[in-house]
Amino acid sequence: MKNSHIIRAISVDGSAFIHAADTTAIVAKAAELHPLSKTMTAVLGRALTATALMSAQLKGKDNSLTLQIQGDGPAGTIVCVGDSFGNVKGYAANPETELPPNEQGKLDVGGAVGAGMLHVIRDLGMNEPYHGMSPLVTGEIAEDITEYYAQSEQIPSACALGVRVNRDLSVKSAGGFLVQLLPGADPELITVLEENLGKLGSVSQKIAEGATPEQLIEMVFDTIPFDILDQSDIAYTCNCSRQRYSRILATLNQKDLQSLIDEDQPVETVCNFCNSKYVFEIDELKQFVK
Repeated sequence: MKNSHIIRAISVDGSAFIHAADTTAIVAKAAELHPLSKTMTAVLGRALTATALMSAQLKGKDNSLTLQIQGDGPAGTIVCVGDSFGNVKGYAANPETELPPNEQGKLDVGGAVGAGMLHVIRDLGMNEPYHGMSPLVTGEIAEDITEYYAQSEQIPSACALGVRVNRDLSVKSAGGFLVQLLPGADPELITVLEENLGKLGSVSQKIAEGATPEQLIEMVFDTIPFDILDQSDIAYTCNCSRQRYSRILATLNQKDLQSLIDEDQPVETVCNFCNSKYVFEIDELKQFVK
């Protein structure tokens, strides 16, 4: 399977900015790591794609963005984290949730997510992370991202996300784009963009048919001159380590650590993002107490 890929571009007149990505390999990796149902592959796949598109806007190489979708649907809370390069990781509280197709005969992402709140947390290396939020409008994730930018950041945007899953639960295609208007955008360009978006159709279908991120941009910016700013491979990447979990255990208070020691059993920690396991023996726990 080819690598996932993201491209950034801007209209020549500086009115509109776009990220477009093929995230098929990323979503396939997520499905490999987590026991995802067909519906939840689409749910987590869309969330991971949105996170890649949003986090690629970060400036500092150590910056990160966390997308939290807290709906009342059976999927439970969904958490995705991305770095400034667009690499991502994520998990859903109830990855095996399955629902019948919706009224359109499509995977019922909105039904799985439900109603609730969308949170965006940007860690820019300052004292306090930036935390924005907005209500979920459909639970379909793309529309919720669009609403988030309109409400929380006052940036006119349009987001499209798609995941196509085969009968055997393998990922056929995944990707999307995020287009945003910059201050002073030309009204004529806005009209053209609206027309182009209206006739675009399914993003996942376009990718399944072989469309690249650059071709997605060409479709969105049809008749609008644009420049490619940069492009890069992105991946599902988890930076967990035994050392990191060791530091977490070491921050527990002495009473909690002693309680773990009194159980006289090794402590096993499991990473939510990649399911890696790290076991700590009793002697190590005693060292944390010291």
